[in-house]
Parts: sequence; structure tokens; C-alpha cells
Amino acid sequence: MTAFMSIIAPLLMGAAFGFLLHKGRVTSCNVIENQFRLKDWTVLKVMGTAIIVGGVGVLALTDVGAAKYYVKDANLLGVTIGAALFGVGMVVYGYCPGTGLAAIATGSVHALVGALGMIVGAILYALSFDWLKAHVLNVWAFGKVRLPDVTGIPDVVWFAALAAMAIAAFWWIESHDNGNAP
Repeated sequence: MTAFMSIIAPLLMGAAFGFLLHKGRVTSCNVIENQFRLKDWTVLKVMGTAIIVGGVGVLALTDVGAAKYYVKDANLLGVTIGAALFGVGMVVYGYCPGTGLAAIATGSVHALVGALGMIVGAILYALSFDWLKAHVLNVWAFGKVRLPDVTGIPDVVWFAALAAMAIAAFWWIESHDNGNAP
């Protein structure tokens, strides 16, 4: 049972997630490119749905004690720089890391080449980590904090607000879609 839970189950869940990414059409770099061009909202809808479903799962698992939060340090300068690099990389590559790996599974050679670039980037990050820790990660560093802890607003209220915003965004997108998306 331990091997199943630590090896087989994550592989099955990863394969299912990749399959759903493919069925949701986000393994196409054209769909992702058109999201950035504000012409196709498929990525926003697929990832928003994944976040809502995942959030319900996390809330349920933590409420029954089957999981607990792993809170990373809130290093806002590092997150800002990382988000900018991620965004630029996603535009140039045409995939986020998850959709890139799913695209590789569909046979995409250019996604494979981009994944090699991700590996090189990860190696460069690892090699420069000591410098980054000393000069970047300690700027705007707030430690292990979460919005519910800082605000006193319970997790479920934060999640409900985020889910309501996602639903409102989905409604707005669907009501304003002029049929240009494939």
C-alpha cells in the first residue's frame, strides 16, 4: 500500500491531469499563445476550474485531518521576479511546465526542446541559489504566512471569494465571447 500511495497513485494522478489538459486543449501552444493575445480564454477556464476543484479537495482533506498545509516563505521580491520570468518563459515557450510535459506526451518535439530549456533554467537557479538567497529572497520576506492567518478570515471564506470571482470571470467570458475562439 505504501508503494502505491507514494509512487503509483501520483503517477496515475499525473497521467489523468495530463489527459485532462489535453482534452481541455491546453497542450496546444496556439491556444496558450491566443490566451496571451486575449483571443482564446480556454487556458483561463481550464486552469480556473482546476484551481477550484483542487481547492475543494484541499479544504476537504485539511478539514478531516487527512492533509496539512505546507506553507513556504512569502518572499515577495523573489515571487515577483519568478512570476515575471515564468510569464516571459510561457509566452516564448508556448506552454507552462505542466502543459509542456503533457504536450510532450502527445508527441510534440518543440515542447520537448522547451522542456530541456526548463531543465537548464532549473540547474542555473540551483547554481545561483546561494546568491539569490542572500540578495533577493530576503527582500520583502514575510516568513511562513498565509492570508487567512494575517487577516483572521477563515480559509473557507477566502476560497469562497476566489471561487465566486472565478465564476464571475467565467460568466463574463462566456457572455462576451464573440465566437473568435476555436
